Amino acid sequence: MFKTTVTVDGMSCGMCEAHVNDTIRSAFRIKKVTSSFKTGKTEIISEEAISEEALKRALDPTGYKVTGAESEPYEKKGFSLFGRK
Repeated sequence: MFKTTVTVDGMSCGMCEAHVNDTIRSAFRIKKVTSSFKTGKTEIISEEAISEEALKRALDPTGYKVTGAESEPYEKKGFSLFGRK
């Protein structure tokens, strides 16, 4: 699993976040996507890393501009009743 953090220019409201999320869902096989217009970032959880170029190709036609992207390995944090003090 990978977590890709994307810097997106052009988001200014909750509807913009939804448009970006919907575009990413339709363009890539992902587990989860979350966007924030306040921070200008989108976080994507997927089985494989997504390149900045692929993100640009998907989002550029919508009017939102990808200005950067970084992928890193991601491990889902499990819930456990044990081990907490």
